[in-house]
Amino acid sequence: MSSPDVVLPADISNLGVGFDPLADSAGADEGNAGEDAVHIRVQQRNGRKSLTTVQGLKEKYDYNKVLKALKKEFCCNGTVVDDSELGKVIQLQGDQRKNVSDFLLGQKLVKKDQIKIHGF
Repeated sequence: MSSPDVVLPADISNLGVGFDPLADSAGADEGNAGEDAVHIRVQQRNGRKSLTTVQGLKEKYDYNKVLKALKKEFCCNGTVVDDSELGKVIQLQGDQRKNVSDFLLGQKLVKKDQIKIHGF
């Protein structure tokens, strides 16, 4: 009952190889900005409240001075959190992703290809 136009694959072993769009892209640009990337994320708290985190700044910078400048520039509160896995992370109130990115580029703390902005 099968028509001669239907071609069934004889070997399906090659189905596993290919491009995975959901795979982590960190391995793709490893030489470009692998370990020294600065990740700027937003986390939803409750209701309309949100939290912006900045992770991956170089250790040579004084995190408290950077935080003080960010708080003064954007009129928001924030803190530096010591995480066992992630190291030092700057937390700011509100969605400050674009502002933080522009600030870090303007102060020449990081290069444009080192910034990774995450979030909704």
